[in-house]
Amino acid sequence: MELLTPLDTICRLILRARELEAQIPAEEPDEDPDDVDDFEEDGEGGGTLSVLEDELNDGVEEEVQATLEDLAEDQLAEILALAWVGRGTYDASEWDEAFAEASDLGPDERIDELTDMPLLAGYLDAGLAAFDYSCDGIGQVD
Repeated sequence: MELLTPLDTICRLILRARELEAQIPAEEPDEDPDDVDDFEEDGEGGGTLSVLEDELNDGVEEEVQATLEDLAEDQLAEILALAWVGRGTYDASEWDEAFAEASDLGPDERIDELTDMPLLAGYLDAGLAAFDYSCDGIGQVD
């Protein structure tokens, strides 16, 4: 399969999707001070926070969205089909069927489907690998 989307664009999308997946939204502090679920005993009667949380970086989410919106319709369909292959919805041998189904969706539906995938970076990486493509040595992606 010959890619319609430049490999470096797909790899940049994978990189940004990984950054997005690594972010955890901060939770509001507990209202009940007696609720100790958020604390771990330190052996001296006190407690320490058991989880550190990063604030969401809206810039990464906006960049992923903008990258997807800037793609031509056939490229966007290709990205979605690659994610489906990587997720196992389709096998690499079913590429034409995956691409046709992705092409049948509207651009907004494709973008919504992609941005709603919790493991988008991994799916795209696996989808590329199914066709012997890799982001090794491209940009900052390992």
